[in-house]
Amino acid sequence: MSEESATVDAGEIYVVGLGPGDPIELPPLNLSLMRRGREVYLRTGRHPVVSFLEKEGIRLRSLDDFYQKAKSFEEVYRRMADFLINAARRGGPVVFGVPGHPAVGEAVVRRLLGMAPQKGVRVRLWPAPSFLEAVFTVLGLDPAQGLMIADGFELCRLTPAASSFDAPQGRGILVAQIYNRLLASEIKLTLMEHFPDDHPVAVVRAAGVRGEERVKRIPLYQLDRLQDLNHLTTLYVPPFPLGKGEGKSGGEIKSLIFEISPAPAAGKQQSDPASETPQTATPGMGAPGRYVLDPLVEVMERLLAPGGCPWDRQQTHQTLKKYLIEEAYEVLDAIDEENMHKLCEELGDLLLQVVFHTALAAARGDFNLTQVIEGITEKLRRRHPHVFGTEKVKSAAQVLANWEAIKQEEKEKEKGAEIRAPSLLAGVPRCLPALQRAQKVQGKAALVGFDWPDARGAAEKLEEEWQELRTAWARGDEEAVRVELGDLFFAAVNVARLLQVNAEEALRSAVDKLIKRFRYMEEKAQAEGLKLRGMSDAELDSFWEEAKAREKFNT
Repeated sequence: MSEESATVDAGEIYVVGLGPGDPIELPPLNLSLMRRGREVYLRTGRHPVVSFLEKEGIRLRSLDDFYQKAKSFEEVYRRMADFLINAARRGGPVVFGVPGHPAVGEAVVRRLLGMAPQKGVRVRLWPAPSFLEAVFTVLGLDPAQGLMIADGFELCRLTPAASSFDAPQGRGILVAQIYNRLLASEIKLTLMEHFPDDHPVAVVRAAGVRGEERVKRIPLYQLDRLQDLNHLTTLYVPPFPLGKGEGKSGGEIKSLIFEISPAPAAGKQQSDPASETPQTATPGMGAPGRYVLDPLVEVMERLLAPGGCPWDRQQTHQTLKKYLIEEAYEVLDAIDEENMHKLCEELGDLLLQVVFHTALAAARGDFNLTQVIEGITEKLRRRHPHVFGTEKVKSAAQVLANWEAIKQEEKEKEKGAEIRAPSLLAGVPRCLPALQRAQKVQGKAALVGFDWPDARGAAEKLEEEWQELRTAWARGDEEAVRVELGDLFFAAVNVARLLQVNAEEALRSAVDKLIKRFRYMEEKAQAEGLKLRGMSDAELDSFWEEAKAREKFNT
């Protein structure tokens, strides 16, 4: 499912996952969508996150009354789906909130996906963590080892599904939504046809809901004796040891939610649990089935979610600007120091800024991280036709020229042929440091031949600007001094560029050199019981020259 935006279009049903029950687990994009909707329909109002949504001022309408009017669950699901489809056709967009993840154990959603397109209504799913992730965490389960997951009602003896149920061999079973003791009794009797009466099971209540999460480990026969069963109750039945006891093995699983089976090892026709080696992820690539940025994105979403970090939730693109610049410069420092450990850390800090800005944009429905990555990937492919196409280049300079030409074509296509083409220099950010911006502007102008033939011409221009500054200074014209000083700096940058020197780095290096020498002077004065402020010019010059000489000796 692509999280493109949180804008709402007519003729559509947006099925929004509410997560397992903790507001922290409610994705910011889903919350943003509900805030924009006119009225949010809920499959059930019996969900822990509902009270939070009400406090957020979101208008909610529960569909719990359908359960009272229908004679069966099948009728409930059908009538809910019909109601939502008709509402979408009549009044435009419909936002429908369901517990957990929309695609996990939601019969109404399955009906919508099947019925709505035939009625000209589009259904889109907005995911959230399901109860499964929370149960896996609290019980320490790895679903990749094999697990069957079933809805409590579908598994009980009163449904046709139960008659086709056979316990899976060597795999655990999760039974969700055990509403009450009557349902628990029927589930117990169904399972006791396949497991010993005293088979140990775990009952999880309110998985993922802070302060309410509980786990009880009991023998199977005690399941319907528990008093605190509700729709947030999940049963875990561990695998029955093969070859022991009275349990049946094998069998097909029908009419259940889904089954997760362990993947066979490469080159094997059948899985042999005793001989297989656990698969491990490629270093640096994250867990199998996950994108490498997922953990960072999930942490960021949690920080920005209701109940997350108060400071993070107050930030905007504007307030974060200074941190983005600071982190970029700290990366440069690590590069200059040739400290790879520090560089790794600082690149992580810089990446966090990218993810932070993207998370803020996603919460507003502007764009998401997938779009950011897809956009830059496509741009790189498009602007490197000599790598991904058939074009040939002879030098790095030609690569840069082609890059700018392609960039100009892109801008002209974006703005349309009837609008004046943007300037070649329009893409140079104003927020760049002045020296860096000057050098970038000069480099772009040079692409069309507007440049000195070599550094000598630029050096002569530098001398000319110096003389003009001296003239303005001599006549006491402050405004002219400011202007001529700017021209002098600009000319100096030109010389640096044509000498293949990065002006920003050269000045930064000069500043670092002064700081280092000045620090030496401070330390020497302290060692001799002196203070720099009280020393004569000659003494200061002596210390300075000593600092310079010490530099040369050390190199």
